[in-house]
Amino acid sequence: MSRENGAGYEEEDLDDTFEQDLHNMIRDGAGGIMNPLPGSTGGGASLNASQGNNRFTGVDLNSPQKGTPPPSAINVHPNPNIGTRLANPRASPIPGQKSSTDSPVESGHGYSNPMSGSNGDQTSSAMAKAKLDSFKNWSISTYKCTRQMVQEKLGKASRTVDLQLEAQIEVLRDTQRKYAHILKLTRALTNQFYLVVQTQRSLGDAFGELSQKSPELQEEFTYNAETQKSLCLNGETLLSALNFFTSSVSTLCNKTMEDTLLTVKLYESARIEYDAYRADMEHLSLAPKDAQTQARLHEARQKYETQKEKFDKLRQDVSVKLRFLDENKVKVMHKQLLLFHNAVAAYFSGNQQALQATLKQFNIKPKAPSEMQPSFLEKQ
Repeated sequence: MSRENGAGYEEEDLDDTFEQDLHNMIRDGAGGIMNPLPGSTGGGASLNASQGNNRFTGVDLNSPQKGTPPPSAINVHPNPNIGTRLANPRASPIPGQKSSTDSPVESGHGYSNPMSGSNGDQTSSAMAKAKLDSFKNWSISTYKCTRQMVQEKLGKASRTVDLQLEAQIEVLRDTQRKYAHILKLTRALTNQFYLVVQTQRSLGDAFGELSQKSPELQEEFTYNAETQKSLCLNGETLLSALNFFTSSVSTLCNKTMEDTLLTVKLYESARIEYDAYRADMEHLSLAPKDAQTQARLHEARQKYETQKEKFDKLRQDVSVKLRFLDENKVKVMHKQLLLFHNAVAAYFSGNQQALQATLKQFNIKPKAPSEMQPSFLEKQ
């Protein structure tokens, strides 16, 4: 039995119209739902507002409808382009266009991380094992060397001694200390003499000024002004010789000797390592001859041989450097001591020609008065 609603439509007709519109919506797909045509509703029924009485006509969406299938029974086919954009927000919004931000994996180029998988795990494990072994070897070597040093201090361990080489090393250290003392005194003399030369220059300028303003003492002031200027010129020549002397002695003491002493330090460290592994091998050789001890003894003997080769090489290097250093020291100091003597003697004897000849003999160029100031390093 059909009933009429207040709008004049039969209720069965409304149900048929709603079902037909629903089937059209499902057939059109999600694209039709997302983008409805202008002027139409999603259900196909028009909503007309009467201009005369503002009365709503059409389907009342608030009222329950008969024959509406449950939501689970509706088989909606989504738009594939919309699904792609939701799954990959960085992809291009235009279908078929490749995005510049696509990764090699997303674009299907077959890219794979070289550190991933079994190869990456094996590489990481090998690196970690190498670091662990290096730290282990360093710890063992440090422990053995420290133990050897402590036992030597306490007199409980023997040490390898090369009496001739040890004597030469001690002579070198004593020579360096004495040369450093000479260098310190020479720098002090150079700085003080520089102040004397500057005072003589100022005094000569003052005498020259007074000679012009004192007619009654003009001759006397002129003699003293010329004398101070002559002494200042000779003093600048002597300063050039002193600076050359200090520079050469500094190079010999702080570079040549220091380089040899650095090799000596390496030699002493190698000697401690050599004695530590030698004591370890001797201790294992006296232990019971079981399989484990034999394996440890074999390993200790190999390390001992390695340290012995290193120790012998450094000992040879120290011997060679000491011999060359002694020869170089004699040549350098012979020249520098002769220069120092001739320059100082010529200056204080007032022999300007002998002083100039000394600088020419050793190929020293006199510096300008502005360059006479000792450097910052020479003042220390």
